[in-house]
Amino acid sequence: MKTAELRTKDVAELKNEVKALQKAHFGLRMQKATQQLNNTATLRNTRRDIARAKTILVEKQSAK
Repeated sequence: MKTAELRTKDVAELKNEVKALQKAHFGLRMQKATQQLNNTATLRNTRRDIARAKTILVEKQSAK
């Protein structure tokens, strides 16, 4: 997810996005543990997407 897309969302949408990304990351971790995950780079990408979303969320909350 690009930062420009995240910056257009409001705080509630960002919180939902973080929750969805965390669920997806958990699913990927479980796939990796059971050796069903072919592309391990997706773990890194989702982790970075979570960090990106959380950073923008904090920026928006502190701007109030």
